[in-house]
Amino acid sequence: MRFSTFLNARSMGPEQDRAVMLGMIDHAERAEAAGFDAVFLPDHHFTGYMPMASDPFMFAAYLASRLKRVHFGFSVTTVPLHHPVRFVERINILDQLTQGRILVGVGSGTTPEEMIGFGVNYKEASRLAEENLAIAETLWAKAPHDAPVTFDNGHYKGEVVQRIAPVAYSAGHAKLMPVAMKESSARRAADHGWPAFIPAFTPPRIGGTEPMVHVRKYFTAYRDMLMAAGHPSDVVADALSWSTHTYQCVHVAETDAQARRELEDILTVYQEAVDREAAFNAKAEATEANKKTDRTPNALTEDWIGTWCLYGSPETVIEHLRPYQELGIGNILCGMLTGPLTEQRMAYANQTLDLMARKVIPALREGGR
Repeated sequence: MRFSTFLNARSMGPEQDRAVMLGMIDHAERAEAAGFDAVFLPDHHFTGYMPMASDPFMFAAYLASRLKRVHFGFSVTTVPLHHPVRFVERINILDQLTQGRILVGVGSGTTPEEMIGFGVNYKEASRLAEENLAIAETLWAKAPHDAPVTFDNGHYKGEVVQRIAPVAYSAGHAKLMPVAMKESSARRAADHGWPAFIPAFTPPRIGGTEPMVHVRKYFTAYRDMLMAAGHPSDVVADALSWSTHTYQCVHVAETDAQARRELEDILTVYQEAVDREAAFNAKAEATEANKKTDRTPNALTEDWIGTWCLYGSPETVIEHLRPYQELGIGNILCGMLTGPLTEQRMAYANQTLDLMARKVIPALREGGR
């Protein structure tokens, strides 16, 4: 079983941005030293939700000069907000810089405020994501003397006469990681031999206390498609080893009682940040084209905690993760920085990182990967 860290700390104002970014750099370096397999970065804009997330490719390129072993993942790239040419160019550059150690999560996005900042209607996002990905595949496949690639999907247009430079380091291009919620997304991952994100909920309800019901459904469907796609065994094994289940908040303490008490402290401050951001999102949803159809529960409810949190003593966390390991989930993505990155929050993150590295990860890697 692989373990990755998620750089999901929040800034509450411009005066905090630099400290949050420096804190995430420090955390990423600690995670690599502690034996984590990857550092995942979000793609978000305007909200104060992780200030480096306005350009995670650039931030990953900076980290790649400092971190020489881990993979870099993106959870997830909001494809409708990226011009297809720039999307392909940036992925290729990062693929070269990391010698193939990138995993590019792809999705259509969740936040109307971010959409309108780029002139995209929220209800058009899914269509644009599909069309942008199709354009990207054509661009990756283009040789210098092929006919020009011309595209116009109503939001992005262009004509590439020669080729995308640089060429990808990986064969074809870097691995993409769709969210295996829609059949079409799961099939895209399976047909290409890529890993996938495995959700723990089914919209429009984004929460609940039985996450394994959803994880098993989505993972089994993805795995069966992958096995049926005819890939070599090493391709299948690699894809499954990076199949990713995400916890937005991971908190480990010496005892279950301590972990629950500290978790509630973390989530109280986190929810205050979410409420602040919701006021801005409400303005973005003023038009019908940008109305959301789903809502996430309050973070202090058992529905949110049950879906998005992993917490307890090391022994409890190990016991919780065993069924995921037995199911075949390859990678656990751990949000250890969730919420505003105060000094106390960083102390909690370091505590969790230490206990995960010393007790949880070795127990779940027993016998090797």
